[in-house]
Amino acid sequence: MLRIGNVLGSRLETAFSEEIHRLEHRGAVDVVNIPVADLARRRLLATTCGGEELAIALPRHQKLFDGAILLIDSERAIVVRAATERWMRLEPRSISDAIELGYHAGNLHWRVRFQGDVLFVAMEGRLEDYTARLNAMISARRVSVSILEEERHAGEANSHHGHHHHDGHQ
Repeated sequence: MLRIGNVLGSRLETAFSEEIHRLEHRGAVDVVNIPVADLARRRLLATTCGGEELAIALPRHQKLFDGAILLIDSERAIVVRAATERWMRLEPRSISDAIELGYHAGNLHWRVRFQGDVLFVAMEGRLEDYTARLNAMISARRVSVSILEEERHAGEANSHHGHHHHDGHQ
């Protein structure tokens, strides 16, 4: 059993995002699905999708969150995935805003889906990790933002937590 004593950071933080991306391409990122109600707990036992048993015991000042990195080294990573999937709904005001938004989403390797003129980004971390990257567009009201929460389906919750480079459709 692997003992986890703290959260190292978010999968979206600059310090970790490139290494997580590299490990994902090698299939070396294991996911631990945590029910939303258990994210506030500091002590719990869990099993990753890859079958590794974890004993999580966090200090008082830390909590689990969707996208939390529990382990990362040159060979592998273990990342938390909440049972509810949150999507950031981004609606650009113009075609040029849509092009710039698409550039950012692609460059940052965000997992996306499309619905008409709206871009949905799967949130795999804290909202501020995403909005910070789009702050200029959001504050200038070139892109409107809202959050959508969806229950994950049983098969989806255990599927590979990847992203898409090419068409982005799901």
